[in-house]
Amino acid sequence: MIRSLSEKIIRHRNPDFCLHSDISSVTLFSFLQMNFWSLFRGFKLFFYGKNPKMALLGGKVKFFNISKIRFGKYLKLGDHVFLSALGREGIILGNNVGIGACSRLVVSTTFDHPGKYIKIGNNVGIGEFAYLGGAGGLEIGDDCIVGQYFSCHPENHIAEDTNKLIRLQGVTRKGITIGPNCWIGSKVTILDGVSIGSGCIIAAGAVVTRSFPDQSVIGGIPAKLLKSRI
Repeated sequence: MIRSLSEKIIRHRNPDFCLHSDISSVTLFSFLQMNFWSLFRGFKLFFYGKNPKMALLGGKVKFFNISKIRFGKYLKLGDHVFLSALGREGIILGNNVGIGACSRLVVSTTFDHPGKYIKIGNNVGIGEFAYLGGAGGLEIGDDCIVGQYFSCHPENHIAEDTNKLIRLQGVTRKGITIGPNCWIGSKVTILDGVSIGSGCIIAAGAVVTRSFPDQSVIGGIPAKLLKSRI
C-alpha cells in the first residue's frame, strides 16, 4: 500500500519514476513524513497571496519582494533557501523546479541600480549551496541538471581607472544564458556575457568565461572545449 502510494505521489513530479525494490517501507514512510511537512510549509504561500501549486518548502525558506516571484507546479526548495527578487522582472521558475538547501537566488542587491531577472525553465534541478545572480539577466533552459556549489554572476565591475576606487567605477551587465538539457557538474562558475548552447556538459570545477555552442563538453580554468557530442 505505502509503495503504491509513494509511486503515485512522486509520479506527479516525475511521470517516469519507478520505485526500486531495495527501498523499504520504513524508508518510504520517513520520506512521506518529511514531504508532508514540506507540503504543509508550502501552504504559507497563501499568506503572501500566492497559489502554492503543491510547493514543497524546506525549513527557514525566505523570500524578499515575493510579488516579483512567479513559479509553476511542484516547486521544491530545500532548507535555508533564499529568493530575492529585487529586479525589473524578478524571479520566474517553471514547473518541477528543485533548488537545493542553502542556495540563494538574488536578482540584485542595490536599490539604485536594480537588476533584470532570473528565469529557470521546467524540470530543472540545482544542487545545494548554489548562488545565482540576476543583475544582467540569467536564464536556464528546460531539463538542466546542476551539481552543488553552482554560481552564476551576470555582472562585472569596471576597473580601468587605477586612480579611482573600483567600487565607485560602476558595473557592466551582459547576462548569462544556459540552453536546455545541459548537465553542469559541481562547483562550476559561469561569468557575465556567457551563452551556453543546448545539450552541453560542463565538468566539475570549471570556470566558464566565454560562450560555447550546442552539444559542447567543457572543462578547465578557464574553461575550454574538450570535445563535441555531435
